[in-house]
Amino acid sequence: MPIKIPNNLPAAQVLEGENIFYMDAERAYSQDIRPLKLLILNLMPIKSVTETQLLRLLGNTPLQVEADFIYTESYTPSHTSQDYLTEFYGTFAEVRHRKYDGFIITGAPVEHLAFEEVAYWEEVTEIMEWSKTHAYSTFHICWGAQAGLHYHYGLPKYSLPKKVFGVFKHHVCLPHEKILRGFDDEFYVPHSRHTEVRKEDILKIPELTILAEAEEEAGVYIIANLAERQFFITGHAEYDPLTLRDEYVRDVKAGLEPDIPRNYYPQDDANRPPIVRWRSVAHLLFANWLNYYVYQETPYELDELNKHRDD
Repeated sequence: MPIKIPNNLPAAQVLEGENIFYMDAERAYSQDIRPLKLLILNLMPIKSVTETQLLRLLGNTPLQVEADFIYTESYTPSHTSQDYLTEFYGTFAEVRHRKYDGFIITGAPVEHLAFEEVAYWEEVTEIMEWSKTHAYSTFHICWGAQAGLHYHYGLPKYSLPKKVFGVFKHHVCLPHEKILRGFDDEFYVPHSRHTEVRKEDILKIPELTILAEAEEEAGVYIIANLAERQFFITGHAEYDPLTLRDEYVRDVKAGLEPDIPRNYYPQDDANRPPIVRWRSVAHLLFANWLNYYVYQETPYELDELNKHRDD
C-alpha cells in the first residue's frame, strides 16, 4: 500500500512522474486497513523539496502510510508562503493530542547557532519531549539528529574546520541489526554540514549504540537507542541526485569558494553529471525503519501506545 497525500501537494506530480504510487484520501479510506500514521516536523526552508525527498522514500513500501506535516509556530519560515503552510501543514498545537506510529524531524539550516539560540528551540524541545509518549519510534535527520542527541542525552555538537560536503563511504558496525538489513558492508551517503557529534561522547552514553560510521571525515552516521526506537541519522540519504550540486552552485555564486563535493562528480569535474551512489541505501534505510521498528511493533490501537511501550 502506498503513501496517502493530498492530490494537490506539489510532491504528488513529482512522484507520479517517477512511477511512485500514492493514493488520495478517498481511495485510502476505501481500503479496510489501518495506515501507519507519521508526523513530520519539517524545519527546512523550502518545504516542498524536503517533502518530496521524504515522501519518495516513505512511499516505497507495501504498507499504507499517512503523513501529517507540521511547522514551528515560534518561527515562520520565510521561503514558504503562509498560504502553502495553511493548506498543507498544521502546528504542534493542532496535533499534540494525537498519537503516531512514527515521528520524523528534519535537518535545519541553523548549525552556526548554539541550540539554545535557535528561535524555535523551546518549541522543538517540547515536541521532542512529547514524542517520547506520543510516537512509537522517532527518526532524526542531520541537525534534527544533533538536536535530539543534545536534548535527550546532553551531547554537544562541535564546529568543524571545514564543511563536510560530499558523498562518503561508510561501514556497518552492527551487521545483524534490523535497520541495516540488506545493507552492503560498505555503502555511500551524502553529508552537508558544518558541525558534528563525536564518537567519544556517544560511547559514554550506555543507552546509545553506533550502528554505522564513515571511514573518512564524515564520522558517525547512524546512532540509536534501540530500546526506545530512537534513531539519529547525521547524513542525508534522502537527498536528490542534484541536491549537492545545487548547494555547491549556490555557494559559488555567493562567493564562498566552497570545496567541490567529495566523491560526487566524475574526476571532480563539476561540468559532468554527478554519480548517484546512495539511492538503494536510502530506500533500505526508510523501508527498514517503517517495517521493523514501526509496523511490526506498534500497537494496532494507538491509544494503547504508552501501555505497549511499558510492556
